[in-house]
Amino acid sequence: MRPMFGSSPEMCYPFSMKLHIGHVEPHAALLRVPPDGRHLYKVMKAEPAIASIASGYLHFNRVDRYVDFNGADPYDGAQLPEDLAANQAMAFASARTWTLADYYDQARERTFACCFSLKSSEHIWREYAQGAERGKIGMIFDFTRLRERLNATLNGARLQLANGEFADQIFSVNYGEIEYIDRTSFRANRELMQNPIIYTFMKEEKYKPENEMRIALSALGIGRFVLRDGSQLIFPD
Repeated sequence: MRPMFGSSPEMCYPFSMKLHIGHVEPHAALLRVPPDGRHLYKVMKAEPAIASIASGYLHFNRVDRYVDFNGADPYDGAQLPEDLAANQAMAFASARTWTLADYYDQARERTFACCFSLKSSEHIWREYAQGAERGKIGMIFDFTRLRERLNATLNGARLQLANGEFADQIFSVNYGEIEYIDRTSFRANRELMQNPIIYTFMKEEKYKPENEMRIALSALGIGRFVLRDGSQLIFPD
């Protein structure tokens, strides 16, 4: 397949090309990154916690699909209601029917998060890992070491897709503390239109007891990612 380039949101990114569009902390300046040495806490059901340790992985969820547990935020990573009208009014020069709001929605569909807490609180022990048949496990991470390990792993890495195919790295990794806001009244685009990563690190005030710090993996919110057989990549939950 021959790639198409330009300013159109319909341009294709074949995985056979060396695009190197996944980066390490490209938006750190826009986020509130924890200081070195900060402890992060994660409460998990025993079985997935043990599997994570044994197999050396962290589980990331697509931010628009947090519906699998009680109290999950259905608006995680979504653009704000007060921003919507202005976002819908802004279109791409080469695709007048594709708006900035469409771009934010597509970026959200390509963003994954792994969540931690900045405090080992009664709240996270009560609310997380509900229904655990074999108990809960609290894990403590040193932010500096976790950050260094993930950055080294993702820098120049190759992806293995569900079909077994290997692909170029398309995900950028970012770290930041969540900003808690009143979603019904807060407007982020009063002066400037926002980078979609800003929405990834905003949540409703009612979630403030979580004291969340998250790691985000996000692919470019414009264009389509096409596999070598010509089919379009569907980003899994």
